[in-house]
Amino acid sequence: MGEARGRKSIFITGAASGIGAETARHFAGKGWFVGLYDIDERGLKDVAAEIGEDNCHQARLDVTKREDWASATAAFAEATDGQMNVLFNNAGIGRHGWIEDIPPEESDLVIDINVKGVINGVYAALPYLKQTDGARIVNTASTAGIAAAPQLAVYSASKFAVRALTEALDAEFQEFDIRVTSLMPWFIDTPILDMGKTEGANEKMSDQLKENDAEVYPVSLAAERAWDAAHGKDTHYMAGKMAEKTRFAARWMPKSLLKRIKRETPPRS
Repeated sequence: MGEARGRKSIFITGAASGIGAETARHFAGKGWFVGLYDIDERGLKDVAAEIGEDNCHQARLDVTKREDWASATAAFAEATDGQMNVLFNNAGIGRHGWIEDIPPEESDLVIDINVKGVINGVYAALPYLKQTDGARIVNTASTAGIAAAPQLAVYSASKFAVRALTEALDAEFQEFDIRVTSLMPWFIDTPILDMGKTEGANEKMSDQLKENDAEVYPVSLAAERAWDAAHGKDTHYMAGKMAEKTRFAARWMPKSLLKRIKRETPPRS
């Protein structure tokens, strides 16, 4: 395990793959000390080996468990002299399908990880953020937090919640000199696109995206926008031209956007 040695530091959940792993590479490449946290310990080891053991701290973290958060943030703070420049609340999952086909337990899990996991992170990291000048929380939301997506109903609800939490805490924490921002990607080429109704389902969202020729953006774009979210003046940071277009439509043409969503919702087979 490395030590920050005066470098800026970022604590990343969901760091074993996808946006989390790529963001770790991006920040490490710019000289930051990186905390890598996930339930996928093998993936964490691979990312740590890639960016260098001296440049990171890694540990298993289940974001739904407050005790995991307590131990992970405390160990991270030991390596950074109590500092945490950025908390990147990135861990998340999704389930794809008609809501009556998705087991309620799977929907519970989406809420537990995507919403409660983010809230748990805020509580656990706040003491360290408060004692770091100009600290920031970056929450991974989604374009589905701007315009709800059919067959992603609970996932969309979770990302609307993350968006609301971001905006409220950005106001609440201003007196602590802590900004709270969100990353709002369109479809990004990561393992989450393989979501189905349940873990390991044969029918996956990625199959439908291919059938519809949907735009999918490289994970490097999301990492670059995560960097922007950790440094810029805005509250929400879109990743992908389709994300920008959706935000524009939601703001200026909300009725037309809702009509289009209904029109483009496929029939049940």
